[in-house]
Amino acid sequence: MGFREPDEFGGGNPSGSADDSRGAGAPDAGAEIAAQKEQLLRQILMPEARMRLNNIRMVKPELAGMVEQQLIALATQGRIQSRLTDEQLRQMLSSIQQPRRDFKINRI
Repeated sequence: MGFREPDEFGGGNPSGSADDSRGAGAPDAGAEIAAQKEQLLRQILMPEARMRLNNIRMVKPELAGMVEQQLIALATQGRIQSRLTDEQLRQMLSSIQQPRRDFKINRI
C-alpha cells in the first residue's frame, strides 16, 4: 500500500528533493485552463464558427489566440448575448486583422 510508482513523484529521483515537485502541477493546470477555454468557446460560438476558428488556429495561431482572448473577454463582460455565427466571426476577424499592404515595384 505504501509503494509508489517512480513517475508519481517527479521522475523517480530517489533524493526526493524539492526540485522534483516544482513542475508536477504545471502541465495539469495548463490542460485545465485549455479545457475551460474550449468549453467557453463552445458556449460562445456556433459549430461553423468554431470550425473556422480551428482552421485559423492551424494557419495563424497568433491570430486565433487574439480572437479567442477577445471572445472570452467579451463573454466575461456579458457583452455577447447569443452564440456568434460564422458571419459574425468573419466580421470580427476582418476588424482584427491588419490591412495588407500592397507593394508595387516599378522597374526602370
